[in-house]
Amino acid sequence: MSLSKEEKLAIIKKFGKGDKDSGTAEVQIALLTERINRLTGHFEGNKKDHASRRGLMQMVGKRRRLLDYLGEKDIERYRNIIKELNIRK
Repeated sequence: MSLSKEEKLAIIKKFGKGDKDSGTAEVQIALLTERINRLTGHFEGNKKDHASRRGLMQMVGKRRRLLDYLGEKDIERYRNIIKELNIRK
């Protein structure tokens, strides 16, 4: 369920400004989105895993707060990350 080191590095390289840039909002949003997508698939087989569901809700909330921050700070970066990650359906 967690991301491997190589997967994290690939996401950081794609969305970050450099190889070691893990702090920008875009990278954090992308990492959270990948973890959320994996956990969503986990619940298809494990419907009663409420502890993990709570963690999922916390991740969704954190991603929401980061997106709100990015929308206030720089609307173009917000629109780009939304489109690239296909978050809004």
